Amino acid sequence: MLLITCPWCGERENSEFTCGGEGHIKRPDPKTATDAEWADYLFMRKNPKGAHHERWFHAQGCRMWFHMTRDTVTHEIIEVYGITEQPSETGDAEGGL
Repeated sequence: MLLITCPWCGERENSEFTCGGEGHIKRPDPKTATDAEWADYLFMRKNPKGAHHERWFHAQGCRMWFHMTRDTVTHEIIEVYGITEQPSETGDAEGGL
């Protein structure tokens, strides 16, 4: 069982949470974006080994979104931080941060 520390509720079992995918993805400008830029935004995601920034939702608790930096190999949770905050760990973050 993986224990996740919600920024608002504290430590809970992972079954209370839903992963929302990769975090910090920058949405392209709808007025100027090409089809290729939209396709990249909608469908292309990183799949790194090591630290990865993810977006999580506390579905069975406070129903709040937050970010987490997690090691994809060991599942170690490196950092949990608010949805509007930036990570202190660099992880896989490139651009858009």
